[in-house]
Amino acid sequence: MYLNHFGLSELPFRVTPDTSFSCMVAFYQEALDTLLTALQAGEGLVKISGGGGTGKTLLCRHLLRTLDDNWVSAYLPNPYVDPDTLFLSLAEELDIADAADLDQYHLLRAIKHRLLVLARAKKRVIFCIDESQAMPVETMEALRLVSSFETQERKFLHIVLFGQPELDARRQPREAGRFSQRIPFHYRLGGMKKNEIATYVAHRLRVAGYRGDGIFTPAAMRALYAASGGKPRLVNVLAHKALMSAFDEGQQVAKVRHVRLARKDTEGARPVRWWRWG
Repeated sequence: MYLNHFGLSELPFRVTPDTSFSCMVAFYQEALDTLLTALQAGEGLVKISGGGGTGKTLLCRHLLRTLDDNWVSAYLPNPYVDPDTLFLSLAEELDIADAADLDQYHLLRAIKHRLLVLARAKKRVIFCIDESQAMPVETMEALRLVSSFETQERKFLHIVLFGQPELDARRQPREAGRFSQRIPFHYRLGGMKKNEIATYVAHRLRVAGYRGDGIFTPAAMRALYAASGGKPRLVNVLAHKALMSAFDEGQQVAKVRHVRLARKDTEGARPVRWWRWG
């Protein structure tokens, strides 16, 4: 790889979500603020939606790392399950013994009891569900049941849904019933602005150990934005491939042509018009 060539200690543009590389660009900070505000307000349901590569999973991990020891967290990466499996997953995350041996009625009672015990211990519980757009309607309705566990003063369970834009359509009453009425906080992830790309790239390079001047020329930065539309995952893929191209040529700086080569080899990337960059 190109690590030694550019003076890096690790790959700066991996697509695997890693909170150590989180860069607080505007849309990401706004989404995190929305989540923290909703939790502070005691809301039981929050929704974060966005297209592929906009940082939903990274935001979820960042949120969980932000919470202190007063929180107990549960996480479901794939909600394409039936209601029983949803309840069982939550029960196991809450360390409920022998959950697999319980029928649905007693499983729900055990979950509610566990949530009550945690509430009495001054603990708050958050249940993060990734890829929520895949959740079957009957499972979404089952989730509504546990979201209603509360006293007059507080919610026992805070649920955060992360999903593709299709999740927004699931809010229609015909499909999701009363569940859709209970989501007061929502943020839709977009992408970085053109003037944030350089900050984002420089941050990831710095975390990866780079201490020199800019590896990408200003024109290459603009090309990264044009090809990616500001989507973090696409920026990472394109930047990584551009550095590979520069390394293959023995260059110390990635230029527009390297980004254009990366764009040709990347699905979903947009054309970079040569005449715009000179």
